[in-house]
Amino acid sequence: MAEQLEIKELEQVVVRFSGDSGDGMQLAGNIFSTVSATVGNGISTFPDYPADIRAPQGSLTGVSGFQVHIGQGKVYTPGDLCDVLVAMNAAALKTQYRYAKPQATIIIDTDSFGPSDLKKAAFQTDDYLGEMGIDADRVVACPITQMVKDCLADSGMDNKAILKCRNMFALGLVCWLFNRDLNLVANFLREKFAKKPAIAENNIKVVQAGFDYGHNVHASVPATYRIESKSKVKGRYMDITGNKATAYGLIAAAEKAGLRLYLGSYPITPATDILHELSKHKSCGVITVQCEDEISGCASAIGASFAGALAATSTSGPGICLKSEAMNLAIIDELPLVIIDVQRGGPSTGLPTKSEQTDLLQALYGRNGESPMPVIAATSPTNCFDAVYAAAKMALEHLTPVILLTDAFVANGSAAWKLPSMEELPDIHPHYVTPEQKDHYTPYERDPETLVRYWAIPGQEGYTHILGGLEKDGKTGAISTDPENHDLMCRLRAEKVARIPVPNLEVAGDTDEDALLIVGFGGTYGHLYSAMEELQKKGYKAALAHFEYINPLPANTAEVLRHYKKAVVAEQNLGQLAAYLRSRVEGFAPAQFNQVKGQPFVVSELVNAFEEIIKK
Repeated sequence: MAEQLEIKELEQVVVRFSGDSGDGMQLAGNIFSTVSATVGNGISTFPDYPADIRAPQGSLTGVSGFQVHIGQGKVYTPGDLCDVLVAMNAAALKTQYRYAKPQATIIIDTDSFGPSDLKKAAFQTDDYLGEMGIDADRVVACPITQMVKDCLADSGMDNKAILKCRNMFALGLVCWLFNRDLNLVANFLREKFAKKPAIAENNIKVVQAGFDYGHNVHASVPATYRIESKSKVKGRYMDITGNKATAYGLIAAAEKAGLRLYLGSYPITPATDILHELSKHKSCGVITVQCEDEISGCASAIGASFAGALAATSTSGPGICLKSEAMNLAIIDELPLVIIDVQRGGPSTGLPTKSEQTDLLQALYGRNGESPMPVIAATSPTNCFDAVYAAAKMALEHLTPVILLTDAFVANGSAAWKLPSMEELPDIHPHYVTPEQKDHYTPYERDPETLVRYWAIPGQEGYTHILGGLEKDGKTGAISTDPENHDLMCRLRAEKVARIPVPNLEVAGDTDEDALLIVGFGGTYGHLYSAMEELQKKGYKAALAHFEYINPLPANTAEVLRHYKKAVVAEQNLGQLAAYLRSRVEGFAPAQFNQVKGQPFVVSELVNAFEEIIKK
């Protein structure tokens, strides 16, 4: 009779898959994340891509990682350190072990730890575990490559194709470790490889082999683990990345507004997936154009906006630099436009696959002339849907370009997302011309309360008008170089943006004025919220004010920031939000926590730094 395997129930666990950039770690991690989200677990993921286009096989710079944090309830971060590390080769173990907890289970492919592999990974001896101080009892050493070859010996696949299936063996082993239903994995693979069913079935066979291996040698791993789901709101859920959520949010906004959606874009890491995703949805009336450069992507979107579409353009920080001239055309023409900046490490090419928050001041001020523009920052992969929907609503109802800041962390990361119904989403009412304006319409007539001009679509009889990059007379719409008119138009454009209503700044945590107020924006929300909770567990008073709307600022910003005696602004740059808030809120003098490492914050580091501020 087989030994009865112990099953332990956990509240949360962190798994990190790592290997060469061609080893399929992102796919294995995505499947495990999707299966976990399907059974109702909360998830947060962090794909950690190498910056090299294709580093030499087995090299230290070519390691690709995918970390997923799974929990019973809501999960805010991908986790600081992992409980399980999958290392498909020696370089992966060498570079990724620092992300593992001291007691972590480590799964390795022993076939990728030969003398040449160890040399490429800069190991000094054959005793690679001893060299790194790893307890061999925590290592599941498995000849994955050979077992996959044996499993697929009769498949008719060539050796190169067989080796690409090694990630599925590791996935099967992890699924066994966490008591996952392989039917869910099989369904995912059959859907993904629907046009290549033989490949799907071979991958499913390898997943089963990995699962069986874990079952057969479970003496080397003391237990499997189950993570139950706490109560969730009923509905249809999916594992969604931030870039995909952004694409879906644009589609939903166009549908709600009754408009065609147009995206003019130029491929750039890490924003390209938005273009790829939207190009799949022609059936929803989506028009996508891959342009020859960044400025033409933005300029074509402005043309689509002039013609009456919901227009958007997507890019990263370097592309925002190149689009700035066209963005200013949208500002002076007062046309609706959604500009998506998926921030990455800079300056210049910098760290193209890594995440930072270093474009904030560029988004606020990086254009010539007085060029105010609303700025919104998404706080999580799922929030990308809501944030871009809000940006589109703001652009259409206030006739202004709007910048949405995401970043590589939230854009490539994923979480379990409940699909909304269209009825749940706020209405969008573009600020169109009225019948009363027919035959005497001028392009800069404004609503006296909001200062929003009225939008006339070309071809509407009786609403002939001219827009362009030269300053216009505010009354007639004719070209004007009059100094007083220019001064007035600059003030009107600024005041229009300032009057846009945005939700109040919400504060989580303690309301006592002696509490430490943690301040942040955008994709650091989960890490800062977790740090606040950890401080409270230690007996400290702490609160979090996290900005999603940055321009205009929420009306209660000054009230919130001045309420607390101590505050710290934590951001992945050298102090841009802190400088902006100091300029807007008199007397606000926060401490700062700044990092530009291209990696997400580490919660334990935040807690240690915040403790020092509290003790001062």
